[in-house]
Amino acid sequence: MEKQTATKLMSLRKAYGEALVELGKSNANIVALEADLGKSTMSTLFKDAFPERYFEMGIAEQNMASVSAGLALSGKIPFYSTFAVFAAGRAYDQIRCSIAIPKANVKICGSSCGLSDFGDGKTHQSVEDANILRAIPNMTVLNPVDAVETAKMMKAIVAYNGPVYIRINRNDLPVFTAPDGEYQIGKLYPVTEGGDAVIFATGIMVSKSVEAAEKLKAEGIGVQVVNVSTLKPLFKEEVLKYAAGKKAVITAEEAVKTGGLGSGIAALLFGEINVSFAQVAIDDVFGTSAHSYEELLVEYGLSTAHVYDAVKKALKK
Repeated sequence: MEKQTATKLMSLRKAYGEALVELGKSNANIVALEADLGKSTMSTLFKDAFPERYFEMGIAEQNMASVSAGLALSGKIPFYSTFAVFAAGRAYDQIRCSIAIPKANVKICGSSCGLSDFGDGKTHQSVEDANILRAIPNMTVLNPVDAVETAKMMKAIVAYNGPVYIRINRNDLPVFTAPDGEYQIGKLYPVTEGGDAVIFATGIMVSKSVEAAEKLKAEGIGVQVVNVSTLKPLFKEEVLKYAAGKKAVITAEEAVKTGGLGSGIAALLFGEINVSFAQVAIDDVFGTSAHSYEELLVEYGLSTAHVYDAVKKALKK
């Protein structure tokens, strides 16, 4: 994918639902399962198009994961959707034992991820979902930056044989992904250029990092922002390609620090290059209710200003 300046805001949830429908038109093995949240996750679009291939499981995520595993073993390609906090937490044992261990071809959509469900508080905000699933062997974990990448990612998910978790933001986000080209699992995508520091950012934090890079550029500091939309697997050669020659490496993610993108990048860099390192992420805390998404991003240290400060401090070390 070519680098592109952010354009209009678009819905990742709608892109997920529409892509699922388009893929379903050409692949009759694709089925969808939902846990009573179809209007929110937008899987209801698949229901409208293919009612006979859509299964409403009710508020029973563990059962939905197990049924999905059974459908995969029978040759279907099940996509099951629910809020990210329930997808990763409530059905963990079923994901581990019935999906990941046998490498069942199940696709999990964790919608309203991170703090993006700003009004519903701790119980519905998933600050640890991707971190949990990154720890499970055989699991691929994806976190698209925008709606265009979401649609491309869906094609790659269907082509990939094995369990995949895709993390979908609840809010409309700016588009950075060019419409041409195909998405490749494991590839990192540069968004800006700069020789002083690199920010490995994912999801909403890509736009915050780009804004910070623009402010730093005005001060004569060159920062390269790299979109890390594959949280697992992280390939060392991809990370080193962008970290090489930089004075500082910063990671930015909408998740708790333990076991997340920052931990993964740091592990790959350790012993390879001597560079200043900083992590922009959520401390060891849960979310809370707020009037807006932006209010939470500021409160939990995920604003443009926080990324800017992290780069400045890292370059001073």
